[in-house]
Amino acid sequence: MNSFILSCESTVDMPFSIVNARDIPVLFYSYTAGGKEYPDDMDRDPEALPKFYELLKTEIPSTSQINEFQYVDFFTELLEKGDVLHIVFGSGMTKSMQGAVAAAEKVREKFPERKLVVIDSLCSSSGYGLLVDAAADLRDEGKSIDEVSKWVDEYRHKVHHHFFSTDLKYFRRSGRISGAAATVATVLNICPIMKLDADGKIIAYDKVRGKRNAIAHIINTMETHAEGGNDYKGKVFISNANTIDDAMATKKAIEEHFPNINGGVQIYNIGTIIASHTGPGTVAVFFFGDDRD
Repeated sequence: MNSFILSCESTVDMPFSIVNARDIPVLFYSYTAGGKEYPDDMDRDPEALPKFYELLKTEIPSTSQINEFQYVDFFTELLEKGDVLHIVFGSGMTKSMQGAVAAAEKVREKFPERKLVVIDSLCSSSGYGLLVDAAADLRDEGKSIDEVSKWVDEYRHKVHHHFFSTDLKYFRRSGRISGAAATVATVLNICPIMKLDADGKIIAYDKVRGKRNAIAHIINTMETHAEGGNDYKGKVFISNANTIDDAMATKKAIEEHFPNINGGVQIYNIGTIIASHTGPGTVAVFFFGDDRD
């Protein structure tokens, strides 16, 4: 039996079946389209993502942060069972952390005998998932809530997020890339290389021509920043937005250059919340390395 409860949010962009099997309760985000609210599915329904991408052809869904009342209900239910470490979707992507902190202050008064730790992941998508997965490994090894919390607080800065996209109109609409830059990039087959900075915010920091060069760029980046360089022995997650062939090509290249990866490269889907802002065509690679700058 685990000594504490580790919980997260649906934007870890891993299948719910995996997270649930690891005994990690999930608080779900949702998106709105056509006046109707839909939960972030986490691959529970195999038809959900295809329907979502079909929807994107005609409408851009709206997403909202998890509010304080949702956190209060979620934390209350968990604290009735034990101490809780909750890792929040990165504050560089959403303001949900504010609601989580406010809710935690309220529910601690109701459960003075329990411990509730809330940590900003500073991560996104399957990079957030990589952090939560590693925390679950430590929990399962018998580490205490204090030990795991300290590790998460330190290593959240070491989860690297590097990604490229072949369809920039959604990044343009979200203000990540200017309209002119997106148009020129599309015409010239240019792929901006993007990452999350130390604050968990997206920045475009380089550009290459074509997907093959984008993958090569990410390989070079891993060689520079991954723990142990080409001898990296940690886990690597890839998430993709309706572009599995590009994800598979990236996986193949990474495994050729980094033969000691723990468990091989795992490919997951970018969920509906993050894909509402990236659109289709994005491939993201996540690994542990030096501190993000």
